[in-house]
Amino acid sequence: AERPWVCEPIMAAPPPSAPGEPAPPPQPLQYSLLLQHLVGDKRQPRVWDPAALGGIPCPPKSEEQKMVERVMESCPFKAALACVGGFVLGGAFGIFTAGIDTNVGFDPKDPYRTPTAKEVLKDMGQRGISYAKNFAIVGAMFSCTECVVESYRGKSDWKNSIISGCITGGAIGFRAGLKAGVIGCGGFAAFSAAVDYYLR
Repeated sequence: AERPWVCEPIMAAPPPSAPGEPAPPPQPLQYSLLLQHLVGDKRQPRVWDPAALGGIPCPPKSEEQKMVERVMESCPFKAALACVGGFVLGGAFGIFTAGIDTNVGFDPKDPYRTPTAKEVLKDMGQRGISYAKNFAIVGAMFSCTECVVESYRGKSDWKNSIISGCITGGAIGFRAGLKAGVIGCGGFAAFSAAVDYYLR
């Protein structure tokens, strides 16, 4: 009958003995010491090298690349980018709302007159430009405020969106009075928190 498999401890080599003395019995290998070097505190971390895994090593960045990165991470660039994006988004939203509005192109002095295609397109363009300007201003204000708050706090978390949303909404609503400013601050802060939570 075959002998079942049994895990036997590995015996360490006995230390050399003096001539004439009996050899000491072999000591079992201490697995705990071996495990400490493999997965314990004595394990040495390996430096990750992309070339060792067949990857392409990343060359050091030049001064021009660092300068471009600093410009792209600056507050004025972020504000300008948000302004352009808000202008495009606002224009598209204004044209869309004008397209589904049945009163576009109608003259309130003569409501029974059918507007021409030129008048409808003119009203759609005016509404699109109006929405685009408003969205661009709000986007630039929010992005610039968020960048300043993030630079001041030194953190990138959800609080930046709430603070910048409150400042932006309060500044926009304050033109209509203190009550409108407070409502704008709370509403824009809640909207910014919701968007930030959804995106994160």
